[in-house]
Amino acid sequence: MTTDEQKQQRHKERQQRLKTQVDSAVAAAVDEKGLLLVITGNGKGKSTSGFGTVARAVGHGLRAAVVQFIKGGWDCGERNLLQQHGVQFAVMATGFTWDTQDKAADIAAAELVWQQAEQFLADPAIDLVLLDELTYMLSYHYLPLQRIEQALLQRPATQHVVITGRACHRRLIELADTVSEVQNVKHAFDNGIKAQRGIDW
Repeated sequence: MTTDEQKQQRHKERQQRLKTQVDSAVAAAVDEKGLLLVITGNGKGKSTSGFGTVARAVGHGLRAAVVQFIKGGWDCGERNLLQQHGVQFAVMATGFTWDTQDKAADIAAAELVWQQAEQFLADPAIDLVLLDELTYMLSYHYLPLQRIEQALLQRPATQHVVITGRACHRRLIELADTVSEVQNVKHAFDNGIKAQRGIDW
């Protein structure tokens, strides 16, 4: 057997062992339930990932709803697309806190949009709810943790939820089935490049 043939044989053996491990793990994963996913961290792409999950679900014929916190009244590419496919949206529409500079108004807006979120989270006909930028509602003390936790725990058993935003509260991380952290390595804005339509919003 030549050296190349030996390398190929070793590679094949490694891949066979890996396949056995993967097949075993797949066979052992038999539970089916509504998942709670958290996408957090200081990097770009958390909302994008959340909306990607919504698009995937809609592509499979599932019904989805989106609640957007810390969003303004500006154009939103994801909303433009997904509303055409029956995705319901509830938008806080106050913009960033440094724009509003009115904490009482922000809290009132958060309360109003959270009431809609609670309706989505109680609706067994909705398969997936995206709570975009929800983490800020806790870090800014706009909404009580206990109320959010209760809505998540009491939702329909097969309903999936995706939470996005920086600095996710440790309790939500504990409750989550899957947690991903997006880290910032480089960002165009730091080099004076403005947000681009279709890429950043």
